[in-house]
Order: sequence, then structure tokens, then C-alpha cells
Amino acid sequence: MEVPMGALKKAIGIINRLSEATGRIGKWTALGLVLVGAYDAIARHFFSAPSDWAYDMMCMFGGAMYLLGASYDMRYNAHTRVDMFFNMLKPRAKTIVNLVASLLFFFPLVGMMLYEGIKYSIKAIQVNEVMFTSFWYPPAAPYRIVFSIGMLLLLLQGLANLAKDVLFLTRGEKID
Repeated sequence: MEVPMGALKKAIGIINRLSEATGRIGKWTALGLVLVGAYDAIARHFFSAPSDWAYDMMCMFGGAMYLLGASYDMRYNAHTRVDMFFNMLKPRAKTIVNLVASLLFFFPLVGMMLYEGIKYSIKAIQVNEVMFTSFWYPPAAPYRIVFSIGMLLLLLQGLANLAKDVLFLTRGEKID
């Protein structure tokens, strides 16, 4: 069964826009990270009043920034890669390397992480799990849910990139 090209290109566009939107949200978590860090540093050093919650909040903001930005980075090929050899390849060879690496490494890893993330998110909700990294004991479910959402978005962007690569190899079409 052949997928209509218009529908495929539309799906790729929707996924790309979703990655753009979550990348913008992820950028705002950097502001939260800086504000909480600044508050805690000022409170601790100038007022001798360290917080019980700032470290956990900074970890959550940092994790959210990373997870919500992952699909955005993938959209723009900004993830780390060994470019020393990759850049010497022709476009078609680069696409083949991307396809093989995606099928062998990316999809199994991200799929497993998404599965585990969903499993842990559900458990965190069911048992009202809290994080034990400090005396604040924040609920774990929001962070676990953001992790799962980030993995889902990364998987979707990976599928969009896979479709673009297949279109390039089979039809010579470059889709942005």
C-alpha cells in the first residue's frame, strides 16, 4: 500500500512544527533554571537561607530543557555526531549512514526509553511517587511525564527524518 506523497509531506510538516513549538517551550525552561539558580545562590550566600527545593527545581528545569529540546535539535541536525568522516561523504552516502544508524541504534534506544518512561510515569502517578534527592520530596510524576513526552517527540522527529531520507534515496526529493 503506497502512502500518498501529499499526506506524507503534510505529516512531516506537522512533526517539524511540533518540534519547533516544543523547542520554544524548552528554551523558556532555561530561564526558569537561571532564575531558580540565581535565587538560591543569593539566598544562600547573602542571607544564609538556602532552600530545600532549588536543587531539585534546577534539575527538573534542566531535564525539561534537554528533553523538550531534543526533537528540535534533531529537526536541525544539531545532535552530536562524528563529523570528521561524515562530512566527507556525498549526500546520498550521508543519507544511507543516517538510515542505517537510525534503524540500528536510534529507534531501538528511543523506543525503549519511551516504553520505560511511560511505564515509570504511570507508576509514579499510581503510587504518588516522590523524588528522594532532597528533604523537599517533590512529586516525581510531572518530571517523568515530561521525560515521556520528550521521548515521544524525539521518536516522531526521528520518523519524520527517516521519511525524508527514504524520499531522498528513492525519489531524489529533499524536504526541509
